[in-house]
Amino acid sequence: MSIQYIVNESGDPIAVVVPIDEWHRLLEEVQKAEPERDDTTYLLQSEAMRKRLLEAKERSGGKTWEEVQDALGI
Repeated sequence: MSIQYIVNESGDPIAVVVPIDEWHRLLEEVQKAEPERDDTTYLLQSEAMRKRLLEAKERSGGKTWEEVQDALGI
């Protein structure tokens, strides 16, 4: 699977789908380049993001990763 771009009705890119192996490789590169980087601390600096993260933490009724994989047939 290669990187896929999602575009809107006008053809403007609005999102990217990255294969998980490539995602992990990119995260490793970021960690090597910025070992002191702490994304959680960065995200929590934004009040809106802090609220979203705390709401997500309290959310229940989701699916396990295995259930998602089964539903997607992967």
